[in-house]
Amino acid sequence: MIDKVIIATNRKAYRDYIIEEKYEAGIVLKGSEVKSVRNRNVNFKDSYATVKDGEVILHSLHISPYNKIGYERIVPDKDRKLLLKKREINRIMGRTTERGYTIIPLKIYLKGKYVKVELGLAKGKKKYDKRRDIIKKDQEREQERTLKELRKVL
Repeated sequence: MIDKVIIATNRKAYRDYIIEEKYEAGIVLKGSEVKSVRNRNVNFKDSYATVKDGEVILHSLHISPYNKIGYERIVPDKDRKLLLKKREINRIMGRTTERGYTIIPLKIYLKGKYVKVELGLAKGKKKYDKRRDIIKKDQEREQERTLKELRKVL
């Protein structure tokens, strides 16, 4: 079985969006970019994906340049092509034409020797949804605290 080594997680995506579907995609990178990803020099800030001409393109994913390369220079924030099956691209394209859906990268990880991106088909949360999640998380934390105190007493 191939192990997954998670490089980076987009925690902001889970806070700001409701993730409805997840897809695994390969990403087209150069050799020095792969080395930089393996060193965890990746930032998801404001990154998203779009479907253009039957291809899925990842925008604003920042991969810092690998510091030990000689002549080759890469652009950190360039658009990168994602590799998906045609059926998955058509499904994503159909859903993103609906109002309110967007494609957000959730994780970057290594699967064997390949760099993969987990994409989420997401819908933006409203303010009241975010508040509800915060209240729910606080209640769960409080329950854990009381259970922990009860275990100490017993």
